[in-house]
Amino acid sequence: MPGMNAHTGSQLDSLTHIQQSVADILTTPLGSRVMRRDYGSLLPELIDQPLNGPTALRAYTATVVALMKWEPRLRVQQVTRQVSTQRPGRFDLIINARRVDNGESVSLAVPLKGNA
Repeated sequence: MPGMNAHTGSQLDSLTHIQQSVADILTTPLGSRVMRRDYGSLLPELIDQPLNGPTALRAYTATVVALMKWEPRLRVQQVTRQVSTQRPGRFDLIINARRVDNGESVSLAVPLKGNA
C-alpha cells in the first residue's frame, strides 16, 4: 500500500513509507503529541547518554517496544547500532525486520544524533 511523503505530499512506495514511519516513531518523544500522548519512543531521552553497553540495550528495547506498538507492518528481528567515526556523537540504528504483508526481509537505518 503506497503512502505519502510527510514533507512534500508526494506518493511513496510502501517500503519507503515504512522507513519514514519508523523514523517518525523513533524520533518522536513520548508525550509530545497532543492527542496521542503515548505515540513515539523513549529514544529521544537516551540521545545524550554515553554510547556504552547499557545505553545501547535501552535503545534497542525502546526501539522494539515502540515499533511493536506503532508499526504493525513490521516484525523486528534484530536491532544494532553503527557508530560513526567521522561524526562524533552520531550513530545509526540498523533495524532488521520482516514485513507482515509479504514476509520480505527489510533492513532500515535510522540516523540518530546527540547534541554534541
